[in-house]
Amino acid sequence: MESVLDIKQLTMDFGGLRALDHIDLDVKAGEIAALIGPNGAGKTTFFNCVTGIYKPTEGDMFICPPGKKRERINGLKPNQVTEKGMARTFQNIRLFQNMTVLENVMMGRHCRMRAGIPGAILRNRATREEEQRVVEESYAILKKIGLAEFVNEFAKNLPYGAQRRLEIARAMATEPFLLLLDEPAAGMNNQETKELDELILRIRSEEKISILLIEHDMKLVMSLSDRIFVMDYGRKIAQGTPEEIKNNPAVIKAYLGEDIDA
Repeated sequence: MESVLDIKQLTMDFGGLRALDHIDLDVKAGEIAALIGPNGAGKTTFFNCVTGIYKPTEGDMFICPPGKKRERINGLKPNQVTEKGMARTFQNIRLFQNMTVLENVMMGRHCRMRAGIPGAILRNRATREEEQRVVEESYAILKKIGLAEFVNEFAKNLPYGAQRRLEIARAMATEPFLLLLDEPAAGMNNQETKELDELILRIRSEEKISILLIEHDMKLVMSLSDRIFVMDYGRKIAQGTPEEIKNNPAVIKAYLGEDIDA
């Protein structure tokens, strides 16, 4: 199966601190992959490099969107990475709190709009029609995510689990081929986590989007993932299927503990 993301020897130094140490990682088309490890292992730093927030010290990052050519993305800015088809959520919720749920998703559609400054000023027919399509497409995404009932509610007024799902909806609005989720279950109760599990599986199966997630909830990781990558102190120490990771002595010692029940 072809890789949609291929990372080779990714290294990130902050002064004298090596946060990422020659990481190799790939995500296959249609795959749900997980990146796990203790706090401070370098997982979010990895996401920040891949999405253009950090410029890595060494290594190569390639994408191969379905039906398109393989392309190196080193040096691209975050907005350019999004336009290429990778979207992410953040560990700490970063919604536009004083905008409505619909408006938040519409913001995600911005990178796919064609109307420029002249169109926004002149309000020609093409611009008006495009704006109407954005409204309709954004509402359709909210229906898929299960947030249509909150369409005109301010984002700050949503229950916590719904805010997490809204972040995913906004990311999906960018039309990604790869969705990067940074601790999507953080702070969720058991019912919200169960709903998130079902949502991620639906996104993969119905929208044909590959997914790479960082997550500490091991039950969620083990139930969702096709493959798991494990980091510790900036290094990749293991990769494999959930069953292989569950029984890997190095992983158990570094992260999972002696009595994992996943």
